[in-house]
Amino acid sequence: MLPPLAAAAPPAQHAATALPHLLRRRHHLGHQLLLRRHRLRAAPAGVGHLGRHCRVRRLLAGAYAPGDGGAGQDVDSSESTSSTGSAYIGLFVRMLGLDNDPRDREHAVYTIWQYSLGGRKYIDEIMQFHGCVVLIVSLLKSDSARACEAATGLLRNITSVKLYRDVAVESGAMEEIFSLLCKSTITPEMLEQSLCTIWNFSIDENLRYKILSSDILTRIVRILDDEDIKVKEAAAGIISNLALSRSNHGALVEAGVIPKLVQLLQNKEDDYKIIRKEAKCSLLELSADEYYHNLIIEEGLVRVPLVGSAAYKAFRPLPHSWPSFPDGSEIQRSCRPSKYGATELLLGLSVDEKEIEPDEAKINAMKGRSNQQFLARIGAIELDDEGKEQSGGSQKNDLYTILPWVDGVARLVLIIGLEDASAIAKAAKAIGDASTNEHMRSSFKEAGAVKPLLQLLKHTDMPIREVAAYALERLSVSAVVCEKIKTDGGLKVLVDIVKDPNIPVEQLEKIINTLSRIFDTGISMVAVDAVYSEKSTQGDIDGGTNGTYFTYLKQEETSSVPIIDFDVILRLTKVLKEASPSLQEKAASILEHLAAFDQHATAMTAARLGSVIEAILEMGVIHGTTGDPENFDELPTVMIEQVSRAVSATVRLLTKLLNFDLFVRSISTEKFIALLRQMLKSSIPLQSKDWLAACLIKLQSSSGLSGHESVSSVDMEITIYETIPRLVEQMMTSLSFEDKRNAVIELNKIVSGGVMEYTRAVSTAGGIFPLVKMIEDSDGDALEASLAILYNLTMDPENHPAIIAAGAVPLLKQIVVAESTHWNRALQLLRTLPV
Repeated sequence: MLPPLAAAAPPAQHAATALPHLLRRRHHLGHQLLLRRHRLRAAPAGVGHLGRHCRVRRLLAGAYAPGDGGAGQDVDSSESTSSTGSAYIGLFVRMLGLDNDPRDREHAVYTIWQYSLGGRKYIDEIMQFHGCVVLIVSLLKSDSARACEAATGLLRNITSVKLYRDVAVESGAMEEIFSLLCKSTITPEMLEQSLCTIWNFSIDENLRYKILSSDILTRIVRILDDEDIKVKEAAAGIISNLALSRSNHGALVEAGVIPKLVQLLQNKEDDYKIIRKEAKCSLLELSADEYYHNLIIEEGLVRVPLVGSAAYKAFRPLPHSWPSFPDGSEIQRSCRPSKYGATELLLGLSVDEKEIEPDEAKINAMKGRSNQQFLARIGAIELDDEGKEQSGGSQKNDLYTILPWVDGVARLVLIIGLEDASAIAKAAKAIGDASTNEHMRSSFKEAGAVKPLLQLLKHTDMPIREVAAYALERLSVSAVVCEKIKTDGGLKVLVDIVKDPNIPVEQLEKIINTLSRIFDTGISMVAVDAVYSEKSTQGDIDGGTNGTYFTYLKQEETSSVPIIDFDVILRLTKVLKEASPSLQEKAASILEHLAAFDQHATAMTAARLGSVIEAILEMGVIHGTTGDPENFDELPTVMIEQVSRAVSATVRLLTKLLNFDLFVRSISTEKFIALLRQMLKSSIPLQSKDWLAACLIKLQSSSGLSGHESVSSVDMEITIYETIPRLVEQMMTSLSFEDKRNAVIELNKIVSGGVMEYTRAVSTAGGIFPLVKMIEDSDGDALEASLAILYNLTMDPENHPAIIAAGAVPLLKQIVVAESTHWNRALQLLRTLPV
């Protein structure tokens, strides 16, 4: 965006036309001026010197004074005005020369500045004189504040023309302006003109990098706190232009621009109209990046799509027999209704009774709904020209505005209740994008977003169904939203979608993620009964008394057809077999919750879930390709993490299913034990090995193995590959010294069993350095256990270099010299080490 042209101080409205009108009366001004200057220079110092400058000022002021005695009556053509003005301006350009008197240069640059206020034509006349920009730039170093202000104002007007912007850059104008901004003696007028000049430069995308590389950005951001409105406008304009380049966003955010822009946007004073516009444009550009969008949301703003005023014509507020909160919950009626209708007008709230007062979240939701519905009724919720300022930097169909979160949340919920499919899709996606923290998720829940989003999952338009699933997935991170989904009948809707074989994979993944979170919130039921009233509309979700309701029953109380049937189990089994590792994890998590009940475990057995689990443990599916579970080291880090989580979830599911004899008889326990032992020895992350060890122990008991040797072998492998690495990690990473102490004592009990493989496992897991650290920090039984483990490690000469490198020798010598309780053990260690 371009800043307005500079204004002279004092103003001269007729400056652009005054000069040509005076030329007939003062056609010998140049000659007279030179003669007078020559005479004045010959005059003695003192009064004569002062008089010389006064006379020059009078001449220049007289030549510029508008309306002088009707002179210029004969000049009536623009061509004559332009030609004579150019000739006259040439004199002042020559007076800018470095060999002229500083006062003359000051008056000359001031005169040219005022002349440039006439517009593009007058700026063109000035720029006809080659080299004038260099002379103007040189005046930025002048000791005269008036000269500096005039020079910056003139540069501001010159750089407003794209054609001359490069000339100013080549003349060093940017560097000199940057230098001027850093001076402590800069006046408010110079500051405004300088910032507006930089504002002009920032229009050119190729020049923005110079502004950032000059280290001037921090200064510009600080200026946003300036008291001068014009200065704030210029600084906000610069930042708005810089934000148009995505590569600049990181530097802007690091400079702390987001909180300041939010503060400016929230200022409702009339003088801040331009500043608010520039701040909004900047925040909208920054919000294109997901991380920066989250930072803006943290500051209390929400990005809302502009859907066009025509979309709101379909808005019809629902009639209410009695007022309710936006989330659908009813407002308790006052015990003393007013015969004048004041009770309903005041929404039936009894402010005197503390226990029925709504909380702040409900109050904010009601305020936002009232504001947005009122604007929609009067047709002022969105103006057709509201997004025009964005059309240059954004696509026409992808325009947004920024609103405070109370209004933004309410407007998004209002839009998803409209009829325009494009508007609904944009709003649903915006709801998902804005659900970045618990505050926003609960705000959408209070505003009533859950029920319409569930309805949109059955919309005929597939893109709308996809974005509705996305929004619900983001909202379901909150436990209160999950509870709301259940009470609004969402569980059956989600389960029905899972059973649909034609659902796209992306949407299926979001629905399964949402279901997984709902089950993880602690739902305890075998089935959820869906009882539809005859009055409810077929296919609609209505959370009222005439709509769908759900009863959570215990296993023995279930009598009706359950929502979770064999088709759901079969579909989840197929997902577990064919999907990506991330989706496998979620599907296994849902099946794990369902596996707590006999009928679901029986259905899983019938669906041949055991063979699917076996395939996952054996192959490790990664995006449609298979790999050996032992070759985790060869996979990318992200893949390792995804596969390990999928394996962990599948092992947890297997552990739960081992409680049912029917399932145990359907699998080969020996093969599963062999697979789990292979996984235990692999490089799978340690947190996954916890579940492997637990499942191995349960498999042994379920299989009824009688061979003591086989059982002992499995126990040893669990100790080597899971228990010892876990205890070593606890010693290294735990913040609690008590946890470290317990870990080293338990580790000593294992190592003292005399099994050489246990000692090697401690060394392989990197336990030498944390053991030496424990010797330094601990005492009593923890110190004794550390010395005992370290002594066992010294029995292998290969461990000696690591023990010495860890700094054990000085610590052992200190213990021996101090003759403490454990000095004898320390001395034995020193004798064993090659020191």
